[in-house]
Amino acid sequence: MRSVARQPDLLMRVSRRGAIDPFFVMEVMKAAAERERQGKDVIHLEVGQPSTGAPRLALEAAQRAMANNPLGYTDALGTPALRAAISDHYKRVYRVDVPPARIVVTTGSSGAFLLAFLAAFDAGDRVAIAEPGYPAYRNILMGLGLEPVALPVGPAQRFQPGPVELAAAGPLAGVLVASPANPTGTMLGVDALHELVRDCDANKRWLIVDEIYHGITYDRPAETVLELTDQAIVINSFSKYFSMTGWRLGWMVVPQALLRSVECLAQNLFISPPGVSQSAAIGALAAQEELDGNVARYAANRNLLLNELPAAGFAKFAPPDGAFYLYADVSDLTDDAVGFCKRMLDETGIAATPGIDFDRARGHHFVRFSFAGTTADMAEASRRLRAWRK
Repeated sequence: MRSVARQPDLLMRVSRRGAIDPFFVMEVMKAAAERERQGKDVIHLEVGQPSTGAPRLALEAAQRAMANNPLGYTDALGTPALRAAISDHYKRVYRVDVPPARIVVTTGSSGAFLLAFLAAFDAGDRVAIAEPGYPAYRNILMGLGLEPVALPVGPAQRFQPGPVELAAAGPLAGVLVASPANPTGTMLGVDALHELVRDCDANKRWLIVDEIYHGITYDRPAETVLELTDQAIVINSFSKYFSMTGWRLGWMVVPQALLRSVECLAQNLFISPPGVSQSAAIGALAAQEELDGNVARYAANRNLLLNELPAAGFAKFAPPDGAFYLYADVSDLTDDAVGFCKRMLDETGIAATPGIDFDRARGHHFVRFSFAGTTADMAEASRRLRAWRK
């Protein structure tokens, strides 16, 4: 058999778009998986996803769809039935009338961010994001040739930016906020949202609000910015409250002025969202009782960790109003959150995410714990951490 000579590596040009930071939590997950391959146990407090599967009504709807239709392409903006069901969701939960025509179903919330950034901004535009914040915001913006502008926030601002931080950031084409936020779990109340709406209107810049953790709140419900304006871009997802991470389905609500741009981009980038997932999502929207049971478990996990972790030296947290994270200040314990989390995994079997994913400047003093798992896991993690820190 003739062998094929190996060609020398060619010095081909590589786009700068891929020269972005890795998502460090994936590195933690990889290390945790390697530990499990070695036969050692892991308590997963690093993963930002529910440990529960899709609700029963979603699974039944998916089974009917697979049995009764060929699951071909759908409309680029999503099936009319799902868009109408999401519109009904806004009426039922928020008492807000959102026309189905302004609802765009997407391939996960990641697809929604991509469409929003491409439709609203041009290369070189500056877009403000909170720090700490979800790292994919920054990395997607950079990959598209946009400039992310970090707004450092802390306990004094409840880890949420406002007009004061925006005024100090210089010219901006847009602002992206999350409520509840990842990694902090803090929320913006209606007054704070109203301030952002007025500020963005006055300065003619787009306001994008990430609402993907809506439904997972504890002391009060989350406010949607759609109660205040129809000029904001809202991103949501079936991954968190609806417990459908692997189904890769999200949605966005867009101002009328952006709708045609978003549609043309969606047609060319994605053709359509996944068909079976859209059928399942209609079922998920009707599964409130089961899904609220998941939230009750998150609440129990949150309370357990808030009560138990101070005994292990973790006593300073961002206020966890919603989502399923505790963002812990560990500056009294370490100056190296990456090394600290590595030792924690090696010595206790607990996987957690160092704060550098969320805040490049100050994240070495923070660790994010996800409490989306079982209450038994939270109790065992607390026991191990107390023993480790003695």
